[in-house]
Amino acid sequence: MTKLTFPRELRLLTPFDFNRVFQESIRAGSPFLTLVTRKNDLTHSRLGFAIAKKQVKRAHERNRIKRLAKEYFRHRQHQFPNIDFILMAKQPVIQLNNQQLVETLDKLCQQIIKKQRN
Repeated sequence: MTKLTFPRELRLLTPFDFNRVFQESIRAGSPFLTLVTRKNDLTHSRLGFAIAKKQVKRAHERNRIKRLAKEYFRHRQHQFPNIDFILMAKQPVIQLNNQQLVETLDKLCQQIIKKQRN
């Protein structure tokens, strides 16, 4: 049985890791979210967040986005290749309900996986 946890090693934590992803990235975007990715040298994928206060003003909205993304990633972590993901939110994302937000995230992840294969 596979573990569905979200430990510290599955997160992007250091500025070095974030800068590395932003330097040579593959991007997928929607009017609500942008996913910035880059292959890593590890055996697993990692997730990081860059959700600016300027874009999503209220802390509970930023936390909701992060909580839903973490849960999505936790359940699908074994399906992803070794990629570092950074999730960025745009201002209209607060209009989405939880299901729409997860569907948008799923579409972006599928686009990224297709781009990574090419």
